[in-house]
Amino acid sequence: MTTSADLFATAQRLMPGGVNSPVRAFGSVGGVPPFMVSGEGPWLRDADGNRYVDLVCSWGPLLLGHAHPGVLEAVHAAVDRGLSFGASTPAEAQLAELVQQRVPAVERIRMVSTGTEATMTAIRLARGFTGRDLVVKFAGCYHGHEDALLVAAGSGVATLSLPGSAGVPAGTVADTIVLPYNDLAAVEELFAERGSRIAAIITEAAPANMGVVEPGEGFNEGLRRITAEHGALLILDEVLTGFRVHPAGYWGLSTMDDAGTSSWKPDLFTFGKVIGGGLPTAALGGRADVMEYLAPLGPVYQAGTLSGNPVAMAAGVATLQNADGVVYDTVDGLSRQLQAELRSALDAAGVDHTIQHAGNLFSVAFGTSGTGVHDYAQAQAQESFRFAPFFHAMLDAGVYLPPSVFEAWFLSAAHDDEAMETVIAALPAAAEAAAAATPTA
Repeated sequence: MTTSADLFATAQRLMPGGVNSPVRAFGSVGGVPPFMVSGEGPWLRDADGNRYVDLVCSWGPLLLGHAHPGVLEAVHAAVDRGLSFGASTPAEAQLAELVQQRVPAVERIRMVSTGTEATMTAIRLARGFTGRDLVVKFAGCYHGHEDALLVAAGSGVATLSLPGSAGVPAGTVADTIVLPYNDLAAVEELFAERGSRIAAIITEAAPANMGVVEPGEGFNEGLRRITAEHGALLILDEVLTGFRVHPAGYWGLSTMDDAGTSSWKPDLFTFGKVIGGGLPTAALGGRADVMEYLAPLGPVYQAGTLSGNPVAMAAGVATLQNADGVVYDTVDGLSRQLQAELRSALDAAGVDHTIQHAGNLFSVAFGTSGTGVHDYAQAQAQESFRFAPFFHAMLDAGVYLPPSVFEAWFLSAAHDDEAMETVIAALPAAAEAAAAATPTA
């Protein structure tokens, strides 16, 4: 990896930490991050010519794999028509209609460019609609790097062991209340005391930024009941899970029956990742009366020069059009296969662990077999020191995992027999490396 090492050294002279997103710096696993130059199907290739099976998939968007022909064709056609117009384009409504068909609870939608922008706007909209200031989030749930939500967050904040972030004034987070995840009794108690002042609860539909943590039976539905009783909104953050674990996201996976009807629905959703097919696109959507509080119809302002960018819209439309039932069945089956092989390898090496999953998203938590991981405290208490040697053993064998124990593993419909065999063959040595790991001082 001499070329990647040289590129990383150059990047470190030019950018903070040499990266534009912290987890890419390999801070929690050590070593030189490979600089990727191309991807095809389930494979990545770095600047030194090394090939890897990709289990990051651009942190989720590449449900169809790298360089899917249908997506590339749509993007190339859009590029030929122009990169950006700063005006409305037909593809915006086309993508909005595809989302609404999959998630009927989305009566209106607003396209933005990033998941952080989507959650930030959803919070502002909830406050504007309700006329209240307090927002509730859960420890370990990551909703982007918006100031008011960067409290007890997961993702890179967990990886870097930061309690929050410098540069966030105390007053900015004074109206954010953090509760333990999966603790419905704590939510009930809070709303009994302060419910008339709470604008919204925001929660990941199934958290995947402290490792994957499935909501307990009735937890999300309980949040719906409590917020409705007190006139607050429920914001379901599906930036990671939306259109990845089910055609209608985790909400659809956990609530929809065979006829496509659901027992409950949130007021607002936030989407990202898959909705853009690998290009910067995100969205918020939900109840028409709430969404129409956004400008130009309502008093809550939001704007973005590149919102609804025509090239990104083309990628999103093509991705959702190609993500049919066969794609979801394939990814689900591959996920079950890999979870079983991972469990078997770790068991054989005597490594205490649990495999955490929500739909086809999963992660491994070390030293947790007695309890599993149901909240942020349990995620942080795991034997995370075992992950770095496990990660590097997999990397050396040609498998590119998320470089943090607090992130989900991602598969695509393009992961073929060769790719899966490469991953499975790498697991025993990686499990042995995890078994031999010892805590660092």
